[in-house]
Amino acid sequence: MRLGATLAVLLLVIVLGWGAGLTLWANSRIEHVDALSEAENTPGTTYLIAGSDKRDGEAVNADGTEGARTDTIMLLHKARGGKSYLISLPRDTLVDIPGHGGYKLNAAYSFGGAPLLVETVEEFTGLTIDHYVEIGFDGVSQVVDAVGHVNLCIDQDVDDEKSGLKMTEGCHDVGGEQALAFVRARYFDPTADIGRQARQQQFVSALMDRATSPAVLLNPITQVRLAGAGSGALTTSDGTGIVDVGRMALAARSAMGSGSLSIPIEDPEYQTNNSGVAILTDDEDIKAFFESVADGTAEPEPAEG
Repeated sequence: MRLGATLAVLLLVIVLGWGAGLTLWANSRIEHVDALSEAENTPGTTYLIAGSDKRDGEAVNADGTEGARTDTIMLLHKARGGKSYLISLPRDTLVDIPGHGGYKLNAAYSFGGAPLLVETVEEFTGLTIDHYVEIGFDGVSQVVDAVGHVNLCIDQDVDDEKSGLKMTEGCHDVGGEQALAFVRARYFDPTADIGRQARQQQFVSALMDRATSPAVLLNPITQVRLAGAGSGALTTSDGTGIVDVGRMALAARSAMGSGSLSIPIEDPEYQTNNSGVAILTDDEDIKAFFESVADGTAEPEPAEG
């Protein structure tokens, strides 16, 4: 019994030491940015998740030059009562960007980087951002390849030259390159950005399922690959480390299991003066929507299956 107890304690020490060492290593690889505002705290914990593409900017900076873009913008809120919500904020949503006026939401990042995106989202939602997490699009491919694959489903055959997405109707295990194309594609879809945000949420759910599967959790080599790929692809707000990102992942998985939640839209094809066709929302509807998210009373559409 003493030998068994000793071995059990030794095993616990090894496991805890492995986890601590992996955490320290992963934290050392994360880039940080002074992204958070000085806005008064709101109840619960709110994450702003942005997918950025710094390789081939299409957005325009304030000085007229091309810059990085954020094609994926999600808000994850864990209400004080424990309920979690993952909400896609369409990049084409018409918002008031502080200091610039009315533009599509993703222009905020182009005009002022993470700090201005955070400030813009806070003004739009009424929720104070506690953690900012930015994922480079190159990192999406690397993270998927680190865990082997993710299972994604599509309701039509697609061969989209712009994104590189090639899938037949149905569900498939796909590697990093196709997963990246899956989250970026929108031109083949008549619903454009609305359809893409649904696919992005499907990808998040699929990645969480794969990352928490026994094939990943019980494989030390895969854990190292995932920690390396994930942390190397991240830029977070000051003070946000890999443990916070882990909590974010758990909250996102809980939110996805509860069903989907979308912002109320007044006109999906509103013609603007500065940004072409954008998504128009109603101020009162948006205020009521995010108040229900903040206090945990919002009711998502039931998850399929």
